[in-house]
Amino acid sequence: MRPVPHTTSLRRAPVQRRSAERLTRILDACADLLDEVGYDALSTRAVALRAGVPIGSVYRFFGNKRAMADALAQRNLERYTERVTERLKGTGAEGWRAAVDAVLDEYLAMKRTAPGFSLVDFGNQIPIGSGHAEPNTRVADRLTDLLSGYLAREPDEDLRRTFLIAVETADALVHLAFRVSPEGDEKVIGETRELLRAYLARVLD
Repeated sequence: MRPVPHTTSLRRAPVQRRSAERLTRILDACADLLDEVGYDALSTRAVALRAGVPIGSVYRFFGNKRAMADALAQRNLERYTERVTERLKGTGAEGWRAAVDAVLDEYLAMKRTAPGFSLVDFGNQIPIGSGHAEPNTRVADRLTDLLSGYLAREPDEDLRRTFLIAVETADALVHLAFRVSPEGDEKVIGETRELLRAYLARVLD
């Protein structure tokens, strides 16, 4: 069982292992149902039924389906960070271009394979979360903290702004790629990779 991060959308954080396992089942069921029926048709009752838990267990953690989707988005971000961290261990001294490839490749892999990700992502597709923690800002801040050490750069305001612009740009273009093709149009993805490299080169070279 993979741990579920404690998010602000949780009514109550799990303390015991059994409770944490139940929360994991709820979020897994939520992700599966998002792929099957979409957000509008999603219900807490359907999630409880799919997860095999009483409806009260869902409401113990979440006040509504929006909070549940926000927790799923946060879990996606945690898992994405883990995947990028593992990839960076294998890039060695290949430089920032290899790091950017790892960041983009792992995002594409989750987009293609992670249940519910194509809709919830890190919160981009559903208006969830507070206005002070917009999804792309969350992602950019996480990547800045992660990559600044790898790049031996100070995670100052300039670097955070640079990564935020890169994340916003990549987000828009990757969504375009998946509108063109269900698996992500490779030509659009290739152009996205080149655009990110050209933009970041002025700061990271």
